[in-house]
Amino acid sequence: MKDVKYHLYFSYQEQSQLLKALINLKNELIAQGKYHEPVDELIIKVTKARRKKLKII
Repeated sequence: MKDVKYHLYFSYQEQSQLLKALINLKNELIAQGKYHEPVDELIIKVTKARRKKLKII
């Protein structure tokens, strides 16, 4: 079965809010002593994502 890829487009503000939420989630998981590696991977993906300008009609 082929993996399905999704593309998400965020504005600068939305990306900033997403990063804050992921960091807060990571901190909560660390405080609870739970596994937090997948959240780290998401944070890296969001920060390294390329920016693309889109026209909205």
